[in-house]
Amino acid sequence: MAANAEPVHRCGHVAIVGRPSVGKSTLLNALVGERVSITSRKPQTTRHRIHGILTEPDVQFVFVDTPGFQTRHASVLNARLNRVVREALADVDVVIWVVDAARVTEADRRVLALVPAGKTTVAALNKVDAIADKASLLPRMAEVAALREFAAIVPVSAERGLSLDALKGEVARALPPGPAIYGADDVTDRDERFLAAEYVREQIFRRLGDEVPYATTVGIESFEHEDEARCIHAVVWVDKPGQRAILLGEGGTTMKAIASEARKSMIRLFGGRVHLEVWVRVKKGWASDDAALARLGY
Repeated sequence: MAANAEPVHRCGHVAIVGRPSVGKSTLLNALVGERVSITSRKPQTTRHRIHGILTEPDVQFVFVDTPGFQTRHASVLNARLNRVVREALADVDVVIWVVDAARVTEADRRVLALVPAGKTTVAALNKVDAIADKASLLPRMAEVAALREFAAIVPVSAERGLSLDALKGEVARALPPGPAIYGADDVTDRDERFLAAEYVREQIFRRLGDEVPYATTVGIESFEHEDEARCIHAVVWVDKPGQRAILLGEGGTTMKAIASEARKSMIRLFGGRVHLEVWVRVKKGWASDDAALARLGY
């Protein structure tokens, strides 16, 4: 490139894929610098295709968070989530395949097998902060390198923010030249209504046991602006009356705590006052009901 040539601006879509629980959503949030995708320690927290946008002087990254590819549980909902993963892989310019730095499992390999041949792929070995013997990373990187040709293999920690600049640099080199798609201040393509529902669902995953979160979903019945405040009415749908009782808790205390924490997250992101009311209702079989899933945005 000539000394006086203008730097090339790059922009493109980058899918973040991996099996459940490898830290895809945590990585997205760390890269973007905002909590646009919900997280919990439970697998399969993410159910939607979410764009996280990062704009830098010479590049705009449009990161695409995807559900963890599900092979264990069969339902209409999980079939739709797996379709979201396949569609994201077909549409993007670059793929970040996220794997736990401690081990590569058969589930990891199955996700990698979904990546189309020839698609530029960067391997992110996540959670390196949990590896006491850093020398063990070298054989792990060699194991990953043997699986297919990667543009780069980058050990990172999404939780601690380690080596994210290196990861971004490798991805940026593979993006096509082009103008920015989104505004410089945009951090996601999702609206506040969607994010409000996700923040409620996040708290359900964080606060309740292994069964109930997977039997729930959240819909927003109304979302209104009143001056600088937002007035939000949400409904949590469950599969069984017993799940409703668990969600509510004695005297409604569990749901009050869920709503309170979700409201705090909304205030931080929206930057204004939030009035949130949440109801819990029973709809048996909602996760296998095509019409209900369509209404809920799946």
